[in-house]
Amino acid sequence: MELKHEFKNVWEEISKNGNMQEVLEYSKSYMDFLDKGKTERLSIKEIQRLATEKGYISLEEAMEKGNIKFGDKIYAINKDKAIALFLIGKNELEKGLKIVGGHIDSPRIDIKANPLYEEANLGFLKTHYYGGIKKYQWTTIPLAMHGVVILKDGKRVDICIGEDDSDPVFSITDLLVHLSADQMQKKLGEGISGESLNILIGHMPLEGEEKEAIEANILKLLNEKYEMTEEDFLSAEIQMVPAGKARDLGFDRSMILGYGHDDRVCSYAAVKSILDIDASDYTSVVLCVDKEEVGSQGNTGMQSRFFENTLAELIELEGNYSELKVRRSMANSKVLSADVSAGYDPNFADAYEKRNSAYMGRGLVLNKYTGVKGKAGCNDANAEFMAEVRRIFNKENVIWQTAELGKVDQGGGGTIAYILANYGAEVIDCGVSVLNMHAPYEIVSKADLYEMYKGYKAFLSVNL
Repeated sequence: MELKHEFKNVWEEISKNGNMQEVLEYSKSYMDFLDKGKTERLSIKEIQRLATEKGYISLEEAMEKGNIKFGDKIYAINKDKAIALFLIGKNELEKGLKIVGGHIDSPRIDIKANPLYEEANLGFLKTHYYGGIKKYQWTTIPLAMHGVVILKDGKRVDICIGEDDSDPVFSITDLLVHLSADQMQKKLGEGISGESLNILIGHMPLEGEEKEAIEANILKLLNEKYEMTEEDFLSAEIQMVPAGKARDLGFDRSMILGYGHDDRVCSYAAVKSILDIDASDYTSVVLCVDKEEVGSQGNTGMQSRFFENTLAELIELEGNYSELKVRRSMANSKVLSADVSAGYDPNFADAYEKRNSAYMGRGLVLNKYTGVKGKAGCNDANAEFMAEVRRIFNKENVIWQTAELGKVDQGGGGTIAYILANYGAEVIDCGVSVLNMHAPYEIVSKADLYEMYKGYKAFLSVNL
């Protein structure tokens, strides 16, 4: 009698099945996406490109046609920071959707609205960190600058500095160990303050300037390249992220070290899966949203009405629109909330509960619930839906495991799962295990990546 799920080593299964080349090719394509999508805007731009190549048309184009039919491929973009892909199925939309939903924002350093200053012959930018970070991890590493600036005349300028080998990079300084007696006595979370995360951006004064000459030189360079003035910082979204590309990790190249695995690793798998399947009974949907790392609020987060409004437009294109159909569609939907899990790290074993942790190399991870301590703020998936997802994965030979987010009293976190569940949809968290989560450089297993892709494809296309 089988008493519990049998955990498998994905690498052993890959060797047995002879699909190693597929795994490596998938990993390579994901690393390319990661390098191109360092911010939510850049991620959406790349997802749109991939979808268009596969025959997807915009919602606006679909509205011009005036109707939708089985097999149609449609995408909708929300302010360049969120996207929804729809593969229209045979059933009416009010019968429900099969959704894989993730987020494409990641922890980072944002530039303040009035950032530029100089002190001690050095030029700096003031910042505000975005999302949950360990602040000390962001010092002394090379940083790249990405963003968009809307100039005073309304012209849009895109910024990218630090990714090309010929580009300069930027950095946040830290106190030298020789003078760190007081700093080293502080708690780890207090060693670097938020207001000290200032970006070092220059040192050379502008010839002929007597006051704030370094600041003047920086502004001169920005104006020459981007037509920016200091006032234009007020209408800019500029982000600092780790410079450089994702890299193979380990002698065996079995892992990927890179910025933004949380949660672009799941979002890419979701996008790739819907682009690689055919239409089926239920409409398949992939949803990639912004602002999850800060609570999913705002007009580009999951708490906005973007997805609901887009669904309403599609039901209108079906004919015989009603608000009731929109509500039924949401309530009848089934969702994989695509987000990562904390990978068990033996170097910090005290933070985990071994029997209920996610392990690298054991495949896709199902989290029945997340939340903090007493499940606060979580979505707790119903047993019936958990069983349905199990059956789909087992039927399609997807290797999977279950996990929780560390020990009960150690901390916790949440995802977008509860927001979709608020509409009545069946939702469960489903992703891969990650080491160094929320650090500038995170780690994932190539074997797990491929199982996640297989799992999302199975969920979207298989009906029990």
